[in-house]
Amino acid sequence: MTPEALTIGRVGVDLYPEQSGVPLAGVRSFAKSLGGTATNVAVAAARLGRRTAVLTKVGPDGFGDYVRQALTGFGVGADYVATADGLLTPVVFCALDPPTDPPLLFYRSPIAPDLTLTEADVPWELVESVPLLWVTGTGVCAEPGRTTQRAVLRHRGRREHTVLDLDYRSMFWPDRESARAEIGWMLDHVTVAVGNREETEVAVGTADPDEAAARLLGRGVRLAIVKKGAEGVLIATAEGSWTVRPRAIEVVCGLGAGDGFGGALIHGLLSGWEPVRIARYANAAGALVASRLACADAMPRPAEIEELL
Repeated sequence: MTPEALTIGRVGVDLYPEQSGVPLAGVRSFAKSLGGTATNVAVAAARLGRRTAVLTKVGPDGFGDYVRQALTGFGVGADYVATADGLLTPVVFCALDPPTDPPLLFYRSPIAPDLTLTEADVPWELVESVPLLWVTGTGVCAEPGRTTQRAVLRHRGRREHTVLDLDYRSMFWPDRESARAEIGWMLDHVTVAVGNREETEVAVGTADPDEAAARLLGRGVRLAIVKKGAEGVLIATAEGSWTVRPRAIEVVCGLGAGDGFGGALIHGLLSGWEPVRIARYANAAGALVASRLACADAMPRPAEIEELL
């Protein structure tokens, strides 16, 4: 199976409390789920009928075996999931308190395997030819992953569609200035950029959605997407910008919403849809995920998105 979309980056095992609305100290039991931004996005796109694969690394442990098995079960190619000897597959604990923006506790020490990707791990022919390549800001927060992801983008040559998920998480960076420098470099090598207000502030120096979109376009990005939370989604091209209204739902867990949005974005781009249609579809996908518990397991199917729309 030749992938239509290759995502690169974070993978792990998410542990969700089975008791909602209490701090981690009060949780009695957890449910296990596949996690990690790049991984969830690939699962979300696969749920929508796309052939996807993930380029990442896990540890030589039972959780690494679980990652490969779960990816295969979701219909996502696991051929490019390598093993980092001496490291552990990351585990993430989520506290559903509050559910709209639950805090995360990452176990990724001394370094996450996905950040140890080297050029020897990269399927270079696929990077060049795959219809859609997805990279993340987290992927350049440490070496050798940073150098590898830079080499991937240079090799790609800003071919359509090359997508950057800004994916800023402060705990992975020494300071915001370092994140801005590294993520900013990536902006000059991609055709699509997507992120929320905080992530655009880190990447281009402003949290104002209109100004952020203008600055992203000014860097050569052809499609800029700024997620505005309860105010909807701003999507912009050189021809203009539009805001898609939010979908009203009862939030159970807001964690995977952005990844569900990302998978639907992949589907829309590969389908050749107009920007507004992509934003509406992706917004609905993200809303559905926010109304459910877990990330990968919560990704919606086409009929569910169409029903909400």
